[in-house]
Amino acid sequence: MAVTQIKAISPNTWKIAFFFAFLALLVDGADLMLLSYSLNSIKAEFGLTSVEAGMLGSFTLAGMAIGGIFGGWACDKFGRVRIVVVSILTFSILTCGLGFTHSFMEFGVLRFFASLGLGSLYIACNTLMAEYVPTKYRTTVLGTLQAGWTVGYIVATLLAGWLIPDHGWRMLFYVAALPIIMAILMHFMVPEPEAWKNAHLNKPTETTVKKESAFKLIFQDKRNRNMFILWALTAGFLQFGYYGVNNWMPSYLESELGMKFKEMTAYMVGTYTAMILGKILAGYMADKLGRRFTYAFGAIGTAIFLPLIVFYNSPENILYLLVIFGFLYGVPYGVNATYMTESFPTSIRGTAIGGAYNIGRLGAAVAPATIGFLASGGSIGLGFVVMGAAYLICGVIPALFIKEKMYDPQKSD
Repeated sequence: MAVTQIKAISPNTWKIAFFFAFLALLVDGADLMLLSYSLNSIKAEFGLTSVEAGMLGSFTLAGMAIGGIFGGWACDKFGRVRIVVVSILTFSILTCGLGFTHSFMEFGVLRFFASLGLGSLYIACNTLMAEYVPTKYRTTVLGTLQAGWTVGYIVATLLAGWLIPDHGWRMLFYVAALPIIMAILMHFMVPEPEAWKNAHLNKPTETTVKKESAFKLIFQDKRNRNMFILWALTAGFLQFGYYGVNNWMPSYLESELGMKFKEMTAYMVGTYTAMILGKILAGYMADKLGRRFTYAFGAIGTAIFLPLIVFYNSPENILYLLVIFGFLYGVPYGVNATYMTESFPTSIRGTAIGGAYNIGRLGAAVAPATIGFLASGGSIGLGFVVMGAAYLICGVIPALFIKEKMYDPQKSD
């Protein structure tokens, strides 16, 4: 069988790839936050309970988990760029369709399927860039890439503050169709990384070598298996805390701290701006001080600050608390992509990262509904304290058990 030919990669191609990957995570992050900002409006229009409102977030995370697991496998089989493009098309088209729903069930089902693309996109973008960027500044670049997600949060926040008060929540979802144009351009402008081409396209065909599944390769090797289990646990606690807080923070500021909608969005912009800085500086810190130390610092710091926000907030200090929290909140995600990609060899990297991260996300899928349950019987703030405990655990596991720089993603191992 002839080897598939792909156009040569120029020295500056990684910059083009970064541009598209950054925009992809931007729209991924924006899409994720559209639900958070429209949740109170949807809850009122559809007559939802707090538990049902929380379940919409859980549907999102369940879809992202399944999409991430299969997206990681698809990255290894079909290519990183190809799956980025397919993921963008999936969530853009289906998220736009949410604006046409009229019931809890319609919205929940469509949100689940749209989230398949959200989950696979995160894995595909990070795997793609990890294989383009040299080790010496990989975490700085990937940390900056994670900031795209948070820029997306700010875009969604500004859009929500502009559209929802005057045009309603449905208009917020209609704009999700715009990234389709970006996906088409990326398909034609960004080639697959050399590491994937060497590991996949130029290997012996199945007629000469028996092909083993990536999942089998993960679990038959003790080192790969241990890393997979440790990262699945770490990712589960990280995302339990992250998505639980992310889904309910706007509602917490509105309903329990008494902020008006536009005031709340302004405070969230401040939080997310600090989060961008946290992700970028985390990348730089990880290249200088190590992935393990930086990750644990951010996770444990977040665990400490969540109870401070709940028990010690006041109108005078809440902005400062949110800004510091936003900075710490961003640090683990600024390191996470590089730390994980360097834990697995090229031949199984997409499958291992997608599987571990998104098995963890399946566990985290209960977080929004958990806070919804606690809110119905107590307060959203009580749920945030539970999220803080999750952050503590997700910082301790890598600090004690996960080594760094085990593999170089630019080489086909």
